[in-house]
Amino acid sequence: MTTVLTPASPLTAADRCDRCGAQAYLRVVLISGGELLFCAHHGRKFEPELKKIAAEIQDETDRLNAVQATAADEEQH
Repeated sequence: MTTVLTPASPLTAADRCDRCGAQAYLRVVLISGGELLFCAHHGRKFEPELKKIAAEIQDETDRLNAVQATAADEEQH
């Protein structure tokens, strides 16, 4: 049996971590179905276990670096 995953939509500010309610930057699509959302902190904390049960992990934590770089640029001007 072949499973085809449709591309996930980008996470938005409305997507919240299932653990703490902070903005989610990781979407974990489970092998058993369904999905979990995590902030960067909890995504890193649970990563080893999540990899065991995930069909796919959508990681958008690189957006955090972009936000920090933009803020630093604005402070310099």
